Amino acid sequence: MGMSAEKIVVGKIGTPYGIKGWVKVHSATDATEGIFDYAPWYIQKGSNWQEVTIEAWRWHNKGLVAKFDGIDDRTQAERLTNATIAVDESALPELEDEFYWRDLIGCEVVTDKGYNLGKVEGLLETGSADVLRVKANPNDGFGQTERLIPYIDGQFVLDINIAEKKITVDWDPGF
Repeated sequence: MGMSAEKIVVGKIGTPYGIKGWVKVHSATDATEGIFDYAPWYIQKGSNWQEVTIEAWRWHNKGLVAKFDGIDDRTQAERLTNATIAVDESALPELEDEFYWRDLIGCEVVTDKGYNLGKVEGLLETGSADVLRVKANPNDGFGQTERLIPYIDGQFVLDINIAEKKITVDWDPGF
């Protein structure tokens, strides 16, 4: 498999959905279903990358579920839980409104009430949601040095403006 191009992470596989091999898909692309605009997908469990072909996908509640070629039952689907989904950098269109994790580093994080929480220093991958690691400003009014804000679109993360390097969040500055 040609691994010369750099891989860009576009999401993550969640738990199995149903018994026919479908899995939940957590998308990190700006428009959630935009993740399906890219092919092929490479998924990584451990140190091995594996190319997968998407047979079908659809919305389920507020999330996405997908079915891959050759994954036909729940046991096979379970092996993919938490696998990273990546695509070749060359597969990515240069879209203005698409952003990738690395673009978030260095963004100012501001609450919807206008309080500056600091800058994104990194991202932590946890089991349930990715977490923005925000380094607080030296003179933080709440005495915080670092804030960990779950990266949950619409719940905590309200807006991301890569051009202005600004992320607006609904977050209590005391945390």
